[in-house]
Amino acid sequence: MARKKPIPRSARKEINRGTLRSRSRDNTKNISVGLMDIDAAIMFYFNNVIKPTVTENDETIKVPLMYSNPERWSLIQKRGFLVDNKKQLIIPLIAFKRSSIEKDDALSVDKLDPKDPKLFYTFQKQYTRENRYDNFAVQQGLNKTKELYTVGVPDYVSLTYDFIIWTSYTEQMNEIIEKIIWSEGAYWGEDGKFKFRTTIDSYTDASEYTVNSERLIRTNFSVTLKGYLIPEEFNNVVTTQKKLTPKRIIIGDEVVAGLTNLVGDSQTRETKITVAKAGTSAAVNLENPLTILAGTGLSITNAGQFDGRSLKEMTFSIGQDVATTSNVVFNTMQIGQNSFIISERPDGKAQVDKDWVVLGDIIAENYIVSSSVTHMTTSFSSGSTIFGDSIDDSHRFTGSLDVSGSITLNGGSMATTTTVTTLDSYLRKQFVKKAASISVPSTASFTAVTASAPTGLTATSEDDFIFFINGQYMEHDALTVQQIGSNFLLKVNTDSIGYNLESDDEIIASGKFNS
Repeated sequence: MARKKPIPRSARKEINRGTLRSRSRDNTKNISVGLMDIDAAIMFYFNNVIKPTVTENDETIKVPLMYSNPERWSLIQKRGFLVDNKKQLIIPLIAFKRSSIEKDDALSVDKLDPKDPKLFYTFQKQYTRENRYDNFAVQQGLNKTKELYTVGVPDYVSLTYDFIIWTSYTEQMNEIIEKIIWSEGAYWGEDGKFKFRTTIDSYTDASEYTVNSERLIRTNFSVTLKGYLIPEEFNNVVTTQKKLTPKRIIIGDEVVAGLTNLVGDSQTRETKITVAKAGTSAAVNLENPLTILAGTGLSITNAGQFDGRSLKEMTFSIGQDVATTSNVVFNTMQIGQNSFIISERPDGKAQVDKDWVVLGDIIAENYIVSSSVTHMTTSFSSGSTIFGDSIDDSHRFTGSLDVSGSITLNGGSMATTTTVTTLDSYLRKQFVKKAASISVPSTASFTAVTASAPTGLTATSEDDFIFFINGQYMEHDALTVQQIGSNFLLKVNTDSIGYNLESDDEIIASGKFNS
């Protein structure tokens, strides 16, 4: 008898031996959900949860639910009602039919291959008597064997069902509709089995009152059900697979690659790795020895090449301690991209080669301005400032002194002035200015500063000036003046004076200007 040639190892399909177990004695059923299961879930929920009833002649009557096949539904659509064998109207009654089914793209699932799905759900079954965990297993080093079942993830679908309700009275219809509305949006189905989310958009009144001279109250509505489908098997492959975890894992010491396979032999290349036991003279020889060299700011003792043949100790140092609590010394410090340099002068003082901008306060025991500084623009102090500590100290200022506030001389107060001046010099001040610019329609600007009246005299105002426009005198009751920095402003009340200023007007001012 001819033997069958074995399949080459490279062509053999890898088999998971954990799946090779008979399921003839399993009490775990394959999981499957079909369209009939969904239809049955609706039937169960209506009959056992909603329980539609009507009251007639003080008697509670259960409303029957009927699934209509295509022929019966066509008859319902043609007649608008159903009759029994005696040609009597079947009232009350609820009939429904599945009208459409489509994939739910909002919950898409990619199984990659329906014959071999890669996306699945796994659940574990409890231990059985045949597969129990006892002391013998512990002594033999056996692990707990678990039964694992993998179930492919279902396809999500959206189904639509058309419903028709018939009653004899509107009150009966209201009873049924109220119960259905209360359960809308819930998960319909049998407890312990699959349930499906349902929604109902609207209810349509289709009542008739002339059928066989009987009143016929009818309501139509549609139910949208979010369901899922999973077949029990596909192409003879069951979607629920059983697997067993191993009882014992054995790790062998089989050598699959020798040292010569890694580094070569004497005929092909030189072997660069030598392995020796502890205490022997043999050592490791590196093919590319490590060379360590000192760099800028870093010194290394015993620097050089390390080939692994012998112990070599090296010490790295940077010349000084740079811990956070150490006193670090630098001859010159260079900071920033466009760097400035902080260095030590021959007299031991620090020197900075560029201007400094300090956003915070500068606090010093002594504040000394070098003679190389030609001017100081602004100096602010928050609070009182004292110059000198005795009456014989002298403080000299070259130039004008501009003070905002009061001045006290030998215990006596002086009024706030823009410029310290005498009474005679103030009275002699009388200068003529021409407007530098005119802002139409009412403002003329002069490049000038008003003279400040000394103590005892009325403050300088518009009454100390006279103005002429194009050679004509301008009335004072229509004029106001204002000093803003180095600009003296003449503001005209155009309604009072009777005209507007124009850009080509010539305005002359004569009065108490500072210069």
